[in-house]
Amino acid sequence: MAAAPVWSVDPRTGKPREQVAVESTSGEVDRAVRAAHAARPALADRGARARLLRTAAELLAETRDHVIEAADAETALGPVRLNGELARTAAQLRSFADVVDEGAFLGIRIDHADAGRTPPWPDLRRYKVPLGVVAVYAASNFPLAFSVPGGDTASALAAGCPVVVKAHPGHPATAELCASVLRRAAHRAGLPEDVVVLVHGFEAGVELVRHPLVTAAGFTGSVRGGRALFDAAAARPAPIPFHGELGSLNPVVITEAAAEEAAEQLGTGLAGSMTLGEGQFCTKPGFVLAPASDAGDRVVKALTGAISETEPGVMLDRRMRDAFVAGVRARAALADVDAPVTPGAGGDHTVSAGFLTVPARLLAEAGDHDLLLEECFGPVTVVARYDSSAEITAVLGRLAGNLTATLHLSGAEAAGGGRGAELLAELTPLAGRVLVGGWPTGVAVAPAQHHGGPYPATTSTSTSVGATAIERWLRPVTYQTTPAALLPPELRDDNPLGLPRRVDGRLEH
Repeated sequence: MAAAPVWSVDPRTGKPREQVAVESTSGEVDRAVRAAHAARPALADRGARARLLRTAAELLAETRDHVIEAADAETALGPVRLNGELARTAAQLRSFADVVDEGAFLGIRIDHADAGRTPPWPDLRRYKVPLGVVAVYAASNFPLAFSVPGGDTASALAAGCPVVVKAHPGHPATAELCASVLRRAAHRAGLPEDVVVLVHGFEAGVELVRHPLVTAAGFTGSVRGGRALFDAAAARPAPIPFHGELGSLNPVVITEAAAEEAAEQLGTGLAGSMTLGEGQFCTKPGFVLAPASDAGDRVVKALTGAISETEPGVMLDRRMRDAFVAGVRARAALADVDAPVTPGAGGDHTVSAGFLTVPARLLAEAGDHDLLLEECFGPVTVVARYDSSAEITAVLGRLAGNLTATLHLSGAEAAGGGRGAELLAELTPLAGRVLVGGWPTGVAVAPAQHHGGPYPATTSTSTSVGATAIERWLRPVTYQTTPAALLPPELRDDNPLGLPRRVDGRLEH
């Protein structure tokens, strides 16, 4: 049987643009993984890894027009958004090059032998080594920053791990273009091109996570798809780490005092955040606890006005559009749910933003309204109106894990008055990033960033954004009483590579 074709489709019209590739067969996946595995020794050179990452950033910038054109044609995200995403992706590649150069990610620790201890210590030297071939599953909503040249790929290469990427079917032409950029960058850096390999197709993705030479996986996508791959990774004869980002509601709590102080700003700010990118950000605020009071009514009024001015937009593909329309229809049909601005189909290929309201008391216990506590991908949010602090606590206690949680306080509460600290403590167990003020859309690529959270937000405690994302693809190893001539240069006493490390408990630079 001939392999199925892989088509690039225009989401604005639903029409195929071009055939990009064919779905990878089992044999092709095997060859891809083995080619990447064979490239491992070359990545041991940290200098070459840093050159690869910086060269990739340069080539992305050089091919900007072609990349943006391809990505916009396949995702309808628009040149402004995609130019920003390309800049972010290039910056992310450069930041990991800096991480590689610095070397602190190796976590070098040396404890010399100490016969005076009880019991005595032998000579112990610890650092981190790359796991091996990493499988990366490209995301639909970020065709650059979370796809072929994105954070999973950049951090894996920085760790010294070759990558096999499973292209997302929503933007296969962009995937092919970006893969060619990375492979050219590898060649220019003096590395084998197969440090990055691309495969296509659903079955290829399943084959990839099961391949015995794949040592870890990074995934951004749906709960259903991510959980299936997570289970497959765990069911292998030799299970592997699966770092999956699956879904997030990203709750927001607006206190009564905050609503009284800034209702209009809160309403318009929420509208801008939940409609950004047609509501297709993984950090979209999809659930809001707002007071059932006059001040809360003003928040809802401002939200209504701002969303009513939002034009219908195109989602990433037809499947997601249909899921959004069905999802909001099911939620709006629940008893006591109102739609001040009705979300749903805006046309044959577009959707209209909107929001739903519901009394918070209906969510305090399990029941038919639990659907409102599940993510609905697209430009919709649920505003639960609470009558008391007890209702806030009860509803928060029923939420699953999230990437973010946001708390809006008044000025007095932010200064330590009221329940600010108490609410912050209630939100902290729910998310990997907790905001006080502001909105969660937008994830800064910074060393202190954490993009992850309790399940189902992610399947591990790691981050996929920021410098520490590299830790996902490393494992520690300790050498005991090893002759100096046999030690890796990173662990020798004379520190020939000039790496930061901790020796006998003292930090050295």
